[in-house]
Amino acid sequence: MNESTTPAPIPENAAPVDTRPLAERVDAPETVAEIQHPDVATWRPATPDDIEEMVVLVDACDRVDHPTWLTPREDVEEIFELSHIDPRRHTRLGFTAEGELVAVAGILVHPSQDAHVYVYCTGMVHPRWRRRGIGTDVLRWEYETAQTELAQADAAVPGAIFLHAYEHDADARALGARRGMPEERWFTTMLRDLSDPIPEVPTELRIEAFGPQWWEPTRAARNDAFRDHWGSLETPRERWERFVGGAQFRDDLSRIIVDGDRVVALALVTVNEDDWEVQGYTSAYIGLIGVVRDYRGRRLAPAVITAMLTAARDAGLEKVNLDVDTESPTGANSLYGRLGFEATEREVAMVARF
Repeated sequence: MNESTTPAPIPENAAPVDTRPLAERVDAPETVAEIQHPDVATWRPATPDDIEEMVVLVDACDRVDHPTWLTPREDVEEIFELSHIDPRRHTRLGFTAEGELVAVAGILVHPSQDAHVYVYCTGMVHPRWRRRGIGTDVLRWEYETAQTELAQADAAVPGAIFLHAYEHDADARALGARRGMPEERWFTTMLRDLSDPIPEVPTELRIEAFGPQWWEPTRAARNDAFRDHWGSLETPRERWERFVGGAQFRDDLSRIIVDGDRVVALALVTVNEDDWEVQGYTSAYIGLIGVVRDYRGRRLAPAVITAMLTAARDAGLEKVNLDVDTESPTGANSLYGRLGFEATEREVAMVARF
């Protein structure tokens, strides 16, 4: 058995595991009070007719909160397209008396719930309308709405509510702390200049460009590779096809390693050309890197990454970036450093567990 998949021993003094159904462990409100704030005249669920205004708000927030990358339009559109998102229950938009959209409240309930039930808080407030208490009210609604989602789970599985913020965003981190969501895990963004030499890492297996014929085998590989990663749940087919079939996904830059007809390693890439304006260079983003657990220790990760880097360089791109768990069980952050990636910024996950 691979060392990383061996269950950790339970300490003798460990607290007893609560085997009650999650619904009995979450003190959810019977009714979530609607958001009210003196500067915001109207709160209502989002509809597809709001997409244009939501895209404008998201762009304004992006340029302050993480100015080196922008949210693709399709990420806003999917709120109204994915089957596990109910905009009527999971979103609220805040408008001024003049009709300006100044805040979005939202939660995302992960569709895979066999082993855990995870809910993510995704709200934002326009930078010009911050430091007025709107964010506090938004997070209160998100948190209580997330609790009601957790309280619907009859299985005796762990539940959690997540809020992410960048290291420099003291206001967002303070919001999480006041809501009782401790900072639990850090993630580092790393950047690789493609003008630097790219090493060749040989492998006896076959490296291929990604394509539709590999969609499902690669999803299986992704789910196996990330099974022992912090906060990771299985990606269902609907979300996967949305990802690999998206406008930003690049088959030609993505690489997989295949043994027979089985995908055993992957480096999957997106390109958002809107990022280039704020970055000042052309770039690609490695959204997923993984090696199935029974193939670890064979240098497949550096082989698939360097093949992907070479493809990006040959396509004329200048840099590649990625995000990595600072405590990855596979030592990924150290590997990326050895391959020429350099840390640029950090993001923290704040988590309330049930």
